[in-house]
Amino acid sequence: MPLPHPDRLLLAFDRALRTVSAQAKSSRPNPAAHITTENLTEKEQQHSAGLMRVNHVGEICAQALYDAQSSFSHTPVVTHQLQHSCIEEEDHLAWTAHRLKELNSHTSFMNPLWYAGAYACGVIAAKCGDAASLGFVVETERQVEAHLASHLQALPLNDSKSRAIVEQMRVDEIAHGAAAQALGASKLPLPVRVGMQCMAKIMTTTAYYI
Repeated sequence: MPLPHPDRLLLAFDRALRTVSAQAKSSRPNPAAHITTENLTEKEQQHSAGLMRVNHVGEICAQALYDAQSSFSHTPVVTHQLQHSCIEEEDHLAWTAHRLKELNSHTSFMNPLWYAGAYACGVIAAKCGDAASLGFVVETERQVEAHLASHLQALPLNDSKSRAIVEQMRVDEIAHGAAAQALGASKLPLPVRVGMQCMAKIMTTTAYYI
């Protein structure tokens, strides 16, 4: 039975607070847990931290998107798949937050803004119907996978811990996009895809530093 509207809003607000306040918990082991700490130069450590902060922001946005889209989806099977993906994305959120601590750095100070903007996008996508919402997932995951692949090239060669996390994230994102495609995703119009790329560019450029 669907929750009454006020209860749904309260739950969404509670999830938002837990997400932006770094209270995410992983359900799977951290892929970097078995890797010994590497010796990074100060410059390499700062660069790795910037990249992992970008990835952490991406997971903040993923939590918001999947939460909004699952809350307003139209069929149980779509809701279930979105919620499943959201759980795996929370693993990513916890892993990247932990790595940032290891790198003696911080998460983005703009996380509440990133979450709010992504949640609004998720609601809009869901309101357009399940096919469009799933198409939004497919395109998002396609862009994220390409972004993570570029990070695997950009990370310092001896930062094996960050690499292990990013590689597992990449595998999961590909699976999430494939699952959404299998459920009947429609292809988004070109202007929407380009707009998503532009917003992602702004986010990644800003989050690297702030």
